[in-house]
Amino acid sequence: MLPQLMKVRTLTPLMTAAVMMAVSVPARSEETPGVKAPAVAAPAAAKPENKMPETPADVAAAPADAVKTQTGLASKVLKPGTGDKKPTAADTVTVHYSGWTTDGKMFDSSVKRGEPTSFPLGQVIAGWTEGLQLMVVGEKRRFWIPEGLAYGPVVEGSGRPGGMLCFDVELIAIKEISKPPADTKKTAGGVAYKISKEGAGEKPAAKQVITFQFVAKTMDGEIVQDSHGEPAPPSVPLDKLPKELAELFMDMKAGEQRQCWLPESRAPGGFIAADLELISFKDALPAPEVPKDVAAAPADAAKTASGIAHKVLTAGNGKTHPKATDTVKVHYSGWTTDGNMFDSSVTRGEPAQFMLNGVIKGWTEGVQLMVVGEKRRFWIPAELAYGPAVPGSDRPGGMLVFDIELLDIGK
Repeated sequence: MLPQLMKVRTLTPLMTAAVMMAVSVPARSEETPGVKAPAVAAPAAAKPENKMPETPADVAAAPADAVKTQTGLASKVLKPGTGDKKPTAADTVTVHYSGWTTDGKMFDSSVKRGEPTSFPLGQVIAGWTEGLQLMVVGEKRRFWIPEGLAYGPVVEGSGRPGGMLCFDVELIAIKEISKPPADTKKTAGGVAYKISKEGAGEKPAAKQVITFQFVAKTMDGEIVQDSHGEPAPPSVPLDKLPKELAELFMDMKAGEQRQCWLPESRAPGGFIAADLELISFKDALPAPEVPKDVAAAPADAAKTASGIAHKVLTAGNGKTHPKATDTVKVHYSGWTTDGNMFDSSVTRGEPAQFMLNGVIKGWTEGVQLMVVGEKRRFWIPAELAYGPAVPGSDRPGGMLVFDIELLDIGK
């Protein structure tokens, strides 16, 4: 029942900018920011339910003989394990578990599903990350996790359990973090790499736009993302990439290919393995001017029922509007309301092409108002974009402003 924190095929911090540029448009965001779930691997198919775990008699509060950590996490050993090896936050663990709210309602159970779950320990709620590091294989322990180490207070309609939670957890196995090969070189930023094909010529400068291909994989070889499946190789200004990736590309020549291991706290095994190829690079085009009305929609802007404000900047031709299922080609630039431009196909010198129903809701709705050749400005509220601003996140938040020019409509 608990939503997965991260499937391998979701974006990772180091690869986020590259993947966003691979599709070259605002990607749809369906995640709940800042919420972590204990289980990251739900069963692939429904299984016959096992016997329902009994509700603990002490579910409402930790008993007097429970031990408590400095963070407020209470626990009690129900069954001792074997050995003395305990997992670290970087390890992947396999567990069986059941979880209850303090009124005795069970909200999730791998035991009931009849299938244990595995996940990187540093990737789940803080109470699990801390608590499982107290355990050894074979041990079963009951935890009383305060809301500050779980999902926070109860929020009606959120779909997630709130307040203090009670979990019974059995540690089945520990898989230690995989390491990059011993014969790799390392960048100053800590990215391990091997050169698999030499390039030629100069290296890109910090302000230039690079075009590249990548295949990102887990340490077990499962493909996370492959840019070769996109309509065109991704292009991105180097200064828009995370510094670890920018540093890596700035050390490459056109045509060069590298195998890389990117340190990644959210990735299974602690690393994302990536095959990178630098295709070309060029100077970035001048950035479009910041709209004078970037802070708020002007009085003469039209507004849709959903709250999108918009204004035609250049009239188009024809009467055909794209449908949500169409593929469109556009040039665009996007700003936060303080005038910070966070993305622009104009500076890259390459239009973006995408399925209209594969982007943020504000784009899906707004671009359907346009005809080919038209340029329109949109003020898109947070709930139709990426949600509220979240400090330290990889995406812009709050209301966003986009200038979009519709170049073509495909099927």
